[in-house]
Amino acid sequence: MHDLLRANVDAIRRLDVKALQPQSLTDRLASRVERFAGSPRFIWIHVVWFAAWIAANTVAPIRHFDPFPFTFLTLVVSLEAIFLSAFILMSQNVSASLSERRNQLDLQINLLTEQENTKMLKMLVRISKRLGIRDCEDPDVRALEEPTRPERLARQIDLSAKTEQAPARRRKPRSATG
Repeated sequence: MHDLLRANVDAIRRLDVKALQPQSLTDRLASRVERFAGSPRFIWIHVVWFAAWIAANTVAPIRHFDPFPFTFLTLVVSLEAIFLSAFILMSQNVSASLSERRNQLDLQINLLTEQENTKMLKMLVRISKRLGIRDCEDPDVRALEEPTRPERLARQIDLSAKTEQAPARRRKPRSATG
């Protein structure tokens, strides 16, 4: 069992590495920026930078290049925030793409597992009949023997969501003007 588990983990790791390999230089840069921006080091650098900037422009016995209210500091921090958010969004797009790929893989494996289970259940029912076991006529077993239809399940989920939302819309409080 340990070897099977290791083989599965290795297979998923190889798929993830392969999915990330064709990244562009910009994607790799965005990923590095995101990792650095999410680190304690990033925060401490900013704490020291802001403290030094404010001290240099308030109490230091030098010419204040950006006096209070620190307009230039505000500009620099705003530009940093713009670029930082762009890099983070780019990195999140790559992560979302990988996550979507994993979800698709998971869905396909689940569908294959469902098909295998249905096939095994049919085989067990046939074996039970051949051995003369009467419990194989269970209506739940008959329902589970049916192939899983993803389209039908999706429609059922959509219908359930709509019926769940409908009472919520009806209970919506009326405004004082309406």
